[in-house]
Amino acid sequence: MRLEGKTALITGGDQGIGQGIALRFAEEGADVVINYRKNRDGAEQTKAEIEKRGRRAAVVQADVSKVKETQRLFEEAVRQLGPIDILVNNAGVEIRADIFDIKEEDYRVVVDTNMTGPLFLTQAFARYARDHNRRGGKVINISSVHEELPFPNFTPYCMAKSGLKMMMRNLSIELAPLGITINNIAPGAIETPINTKLLNDPKLLSQLLENIPLGRLGQPRDVAGLCAFLASSDADYITGATFFVDGGLTWNYSEQ
Repeated sequence: MRLEGKTALITGGDQGIGQGIALRFAEEGADVVINYRKNRDGAEQTKAEIEKRGRRAAVVQADVSKVKETQRLFEEAVRQLGPIDILVNNAGVEIRADIFDIKEEDYRVVVDTNMTGPLFLTQAFARYARDHNRRGGKVINISSVHEELPFPNFTPYCMAKSGLKMMMRNLSIELAPLGITINNIAPGAIETPINTKLLNDPKLLSQLLENIPLGRLGQPRDVAGLCAFLASSDADYITGATFFVDGGLTWNYSEQ
Protein backbone atom coordinates (compact mmCIF):
# COMPACT_ATOMS: atom_id res chain seq x y z
CA MET A 1 0.00 0.00 0.00
CA ARG A 2 1.70 3.15 -1.28
CA LEU A 3 0.07 5.62 1.12
CA GLU A 4 0.26 3.65 4.36
CA GLY A 5 0.84 5.92 7.34
CA LYS A 6 -0.22 9.05 5.43
CA THR A 7 -3.13 11.39 6.10
CA ALA A 8 -4.90 13.24 3.28
CA LEU A 9 -7.31 16.16 3.15
CA ILE A 10 -9.62 16.11 0.13
CA THR A 11 -11.95 19.02 -0.64
CA GLY A 12 -15.26 18.10 -2.23
CA GLY A 13 -14.83 14.50 -1.13
CA ASP A 14 -18.56 13.93 -0.84
CA GLN A 15 -19.19 12.89 -4.47
CA GLY A 16 -17.74 12.36 -7.93
CA ILE A 17 -14.00 12.60 -8.45
CA GLY A 18 -13.31 13.63 -4.85
CA GLN A 19 -15.14 10.62 -3.49
CA GLY A 20 -13.32 8.33 -5.93
CA ILE A 21 -9.96 9.72 -4.81
CA ALA A 22 -10.86 9.34 -1.13
CA LEU A 23 -11.74 5.67 -1.56
CA ARG A 24 -8.63 4.95 -3.63
CA PHE A 25 -6.44 6.64 -1.02
CA ALA A 26 -8.01 4.47 1.70
CA GLU A 27 -7.30 1.36 -0.38
CA GLU A 28 -3.68 2.55 -0.61
CA GLY A 29 -3.47 2.84 3.19
CA ALA A 30 -4.20 6.53 3.88
CA ASP A 31 -6.46 8.08 6.49
CA VAL A 32 -8.69 10.73 4.94
CA VAL A 33 -10.37 13.98 5.95
CA ILE A 34 -13.39 14.57 3.73
CA ASN A 35 -14.47 18.14 3.17
CA TYR A 36 -17.94 19.01 1.89
CA ARG A 37 -19.96 22.21 1.42
CA LYS A 38 -23.61 21.08 1.46
CA ASN A 39 -23.80 17.34 0.80
CA ARG A 40 -23.28 15.93 4.29
CA ASP A 41 -24.97 12.63 3.39
CA GLY A 42 -22.45 12.08 0.60
CA ALA A 43 -19.56 12.94 2.91
CA GLU A 44 -20.81 10.52 5.55
CA GLN A 45 -21.18 7.82 2.89
CA THR A 46 -17.57 8.39 1.83
CA LYS A 47 -16.49 8.21 5.49
CA ALA A 48 -18.31 4.92 6.01
CA GLU A 49 -16.72 3.39 2.91
CA ILE A 50 -13.25 4.48 4.06
CA GLU A 51 -13.80 2.92 7.47
CA LYS A 52 -14.94 -0.33 5.80
CA ARG A 53 -11.48 -0.38 4.24
CA GLY A 54 -9.91 -0.24 7.69
CA ARG A 55 -8.76 3.38 7.64
CA ARG A 56 -9.64 6.39 9.78
CA ALA A 57 -11.85 9.11 8.33
CA ALA A 58 -13.26 12.46 9.39
CA VAL A 59 -15.84 14.82 7.88
CA VAL A 60 -15.44 18.60 7.96
CA GLN A 61 -17.91 21.09 6.51
CA ALA A 62 -16.44 24.23 4.93
CA ASP A 63 -17.01 26.46 1.93
CA VAL A 64 -13.57 26.71 0.34
CA SER A 65 -14.58 29.81 -1.64
CA LYS A 66 -14.21 31.72 1.64
CA VAL A 67 -10.61 32.25 2.78
CA LYS A 68 -11.41 32.17 6.51
CA GLU A 69 -13.12 28.83 6.07
CA THR A 70 -10.08 27.34 4.35
CA GLN A 71 -8.04 28.15 7.46
CA ARG A 72 -10.66 26.63 9.73
CA LEU A 73 -10.92 23.56 7.52
CA PHE A 74 -7.20 22.89 7.69
CA GLU A 75 -7.02 23.43 11.44
CA GLU A 76 -10.00 21.13 12.04
CA ALA A 77 -8.53 18.46 9.77
CA VAL A 78 -5.32 18.45 11.81
CA ARG A 79 -7.25 18.43 15.05
CA GLN A 80 -9.25 15.38 14.04
CA LEU A 81 -6.68 13.18 12.29
CA GLY A 82 -3.30 14.78 12.92
CA PRO A 83 -0.75 16.35 10.54
CA ILE A 84 -1.74 16.38 6.88
CA ASP A 85 0.69 14.78 4.41
CA ILE A 86 -1.40 15.11 1.24
CA LEU A 87 -3.69 17.95 0.16
CA VAL A 88 -6.07 17.38 -2.75
CA ASN A 89 -7.75 20.57 -3.94
CA ASN A 90 -10.68 18.96 -5.71
CA ALA A 91 -13.77 21.09 -4.94
CA GLY A 92 -15.01 22.88 -8.03
CA VAL A 93 -18.02 24.60 -9.55
CA GLU A 94 -19.03 25.87 -12.97
CA ILE A 95 -21.85 28.25 -13.95
CA ARG A 96 -22.94 28.68 -17.55
CA ALA A 97 -23.32 32.25 -18.85
CA ASP A 98 -22.27 34.07 -22.01
CA ILE A 99 -20.31 37.31 -21.83
CA PHE A 100 -23.51 39.38 -21.86
CA ASP A 101 -25.00 37.64 -18.84
CA ILE A 102 -22.16 36.91 -16.42
CA LYS A 103 -23.10 38.08 -12.91
CA GLU A 104 -20.47 39.32 -10.49
CA GLU A 105 -21.66 37.04 -7.71
CA ASP A 106 -21.48 33.97 -9.98
CA TYR A 107 -18.03 35.01 -11.20
CA ARG A 108 -16.76 35.28 -7.64
CA VAL A 109 -18.18 31.91 -6.59
CA VAL A 110 -16.56 30.18 -9.57
CA VAL A 111 -13.16 31.88 -9.29
CA ASP A 112 -12.99 31.67 -5.49
CA THR A 113 -13.99 28.00 -5.37
CA ASN A 114 -11.73 26.85 -8.19
CA MET A 115 -8.66 29.04 -7.62
CA THR A 116 -8.71 31.17 -4.45
CA GLY A 117 -9.62 28.27 -2.17
CA PRO A 118 -6.79 26.05 -3.44
CA LEU A 119 -4.30 28.89 -3.02
CA PHE A 120 -5.13 29.55 0.60
CA LEU A 121 -5.48 25.89 1.55
CA THR A 122 -2.05 25.31 0.07
CA GLN A 123 -0.80 28.26 2.09
CA ALA A 124 -2.18 26.69 5.29
CA PHE A 125 -0.57 23.35 4.37
CA ALA A 126 2.81 24.97 3.68
CA ARG A 127 2.74 27.15 6.80
CA TYR A 128 2.04 24.13 8.97
CA ALA A 129 4.95 22.25 7.41
CA ARG A 130 7.28 25.23 7.89
CA ASP A 131 6.20 25.99 11.45
CA HIS A 132 6.41 22.35 12.60
CA ASN A 133 9.66 21.53 10.79
CA ARG A 134 7.94 18.95 8.60
CA ARG A 135 9.75 18.21 5.36
CA GLY A 136 7.91 16.76 2.40
CA GLY A 137 4.28 16.68 1.38
CA LYS A 138 2.08 16.50 -1.69
CA VAL A 139 -0.37 19.01 -3.12
CA ILE A 140 -2.55 17.82 -6.00
CA ASN A 141 -5.00 20.17 -7.71
CA ILE A 142 -7.89 18.74 -9.70
CA SER A 143 -7.90 21.19 -12.57
CA SER A 144 -9.56 20.63 -15.96
CA VAL A 145 -8.75 20.31 -19.63
CA HIS A 146 -10.09 23.85 -19.69
CA GLU A 147 -6.87 25.15 -18.23
CA GLU A 148 -5.86 24.73 -21.90
CA LEU A 149 -9.03 24.38 -23.98
CA PRO A 150 -11.58 27.19 -24.50
CA PHE A 151 -15.09 26.49 -23.23
CA PRO A 152 -17.50 29.12 -24.59
CA ASN A 153 -20.08 30.37 -22.09
CA PHE A 154 -17.91 29.24 -19.16
CA THR A 155 -15.30 32.00 -19.21
CA PRO A 156 -14.87 32.43 -15.42
CA TYR A 157 -14.38 28.67 -15.07
CA CYS A 158 -11.67 28.64 -17.74
CA MET A 159 -10.01 31.68 -16.18
CA ALA A 160 -9.92 29.98 -12.80
CA LYS A 161 -8.52 26.71 -14.13
CA SER A 162 -5.90 28.52 -16.19
CA GLY A 163 -4.97 30.51 -13.09
CA LEU A 164 -4.70 27.27 -11.14
CA LYS A 165 -2.12 26.09 -13.67
CA MET A 166 0.11 29.11 -13.13
CA MET A 167 -0.41 28.97 -9.38
CA MET A 168 0.84 25.39 -9.42
CA ARG A 169 3.89 26.28 -11.50
CA ASN A 170 4.85 29.18 -9.25
CA LEU A 171 4.36 27.21 -6.06
CA SER A 172 6.36 24.26 -7.35
CA ILE A 173 9.36 26.60 -7.07
CA GLU A 174 8.37 28.30 -3.80
CA LEU A 175 7.56 25.04 -2.00
CA ALA A 176 10.54 23.04 -3.22
CA PRO A 177 12.77 24.05 -0.27
CA LEU A 178 10.22 22.38 2.03
CA GLY A 179 10.27 19.23 -0.07
CA ILE A 180 6.62 19.78 -1.02
CA THR A 181 5.62 18.88 -4.56
CA ILE A 182 2.57 20.31 -6.33
CA ASN A 183 0.96 19.08 -9.54
CA ASN A 184 -2.32 19.39 -11.45
CA ILE A 185 -4.55 16.67 -12.80
CA ALA A 186 -6.69 17.93 -15.69
CA PRO A 187 -9.70 15.65 -16.24
CA GLY A 188 -11.73 15.76 -19.41
CA ALA A 189 -15.35 14.59 -19.49
CA ILE A 190 -15.84 12.42 -16.40
CA GLU A 191 -19.12 10.80 -15.36
CA THR A 192 -19.87 12.91 -12.27
CA PRO A 193 -22.79 15.02 -11.00
CA ILE A 194 -21.27 18.18 -12.54
CA ASN A 195 -21.91 16.60 -15.98
CA THR A 196 -25.51 15.52 -15.34
CA LYS A 197 -26.92 17.74 -18.11
CA LEU A 198 -24.42 16.35 -20.62
CA LEU A 199 -25.16 12.77 -19.63
CA ASN A 200 -28.88 13.34 -20.17
CA ASP A 201 -28.52 14.91 -23.62
CA PRO A 202 -27.83 12.18 -26.21
CA LYS A 203 -27.00 14.69 -28.96
CA LEU A 204 -24.43 16.60 -26.88
CA LEU A 205 -22.96 13.35 -25.56
CA SER A 206 -22.59 11.92 -29.04
CA GLN A 207 -20.87 15.06 -30.30
CA LEU A 208 -18.43 14.95 -27.40
CA LEU A 209 -17.62 11.27 -27.81
CA GLU A 210 -16.72 11.89 -31.45
CA ASN A 211 -13.86 14.10 -30.20
CA ILE A 212 -12.53 11.62 -27.63
CA PRO A 213 -10.13 9.16 -29.32
CA LEU A 214 -10.76 6.48 -26.67
CA GLY A 215 -14.48 6.76 -27.39
CA ARG A 216 -15.82 6.90 -23.84
CA LEU A 217 -16.29 9.20 -20.89
CA GLY A 218 -13.89 8.89 -18.00
CA GLN A 219 -14.76 7.46 -14.60
CA PRO A 220 -13.69 8.84 -11.20
CA ARG A 221 -11.38 5.83 -10.86
CA ASP A 222 -9.43 7.00 -13.92
CA VAL A 223 -8.51 10.18 -12.05
CA ALA A 224 -8.11 8.49 -8.67
CA GLY A 225 -5.40 6.10 -9.89
CA LEU A 226 -3.21 8.93 -11.13
CA CYS A 227 -3.88 10.93 -7.97
CA ALA A 228 -2.71 8.00 -5.82
CA PHE A 229 0.50 7.81 -7.84
CA LEU A 230 1.20 11.54 -7.49
CA ALA A 231 0.53 11.32 -3.74
CA SER A 232 3.01 8.48 -3.32
CA SER A 233 6.79 8.36 -3.01
CA ASP A 234 6.89 7.06 -6.59
CA ALA A 235 6.27 10.68 -7.68
CA ASP A 236 8.79 12.38 -5.38
CA TYR A 237 10.70 13.88 -8.33
CA ILE A 238 7.63 15.21 -10.13
CA THR A 239 6.49 18.77 -9.50
CA GLY A 240 5.11 21.70 -11.47
CA ALA A 241 3.34 19.53 -14.04
CA THR A 242 -0.18 19.06 -15.40
CA PHE A 243 -1.36 15.54 -16.27
CA PHE A 244 -4.32 15.21 -18.64
CA VAL A 245 -6.86 12.44 -18.01
CA ASP A 246 -9.16 12.94 -20.97
CA GLY A 247 -9.05 9.96 -23.32
CA GLY A 248 -7.01 12.02 -25.79
CA LEU A 249 -9.55 14.87 -26.05
CA THR A 250 -7.16 17.79 -25.53
CA TRP A 251 -4.61 17.01 -28.19
CA ASN A 252 -7.21 15.71 -30.63
CA TYR A 253 -9.08 19.01 -30.20
CA SER A 254 -5.84 20.98 -30.63
CA GLU A 255 -5.15 19.30 -33.97
CA GLN A 256 -8.55 20.22 -35.42
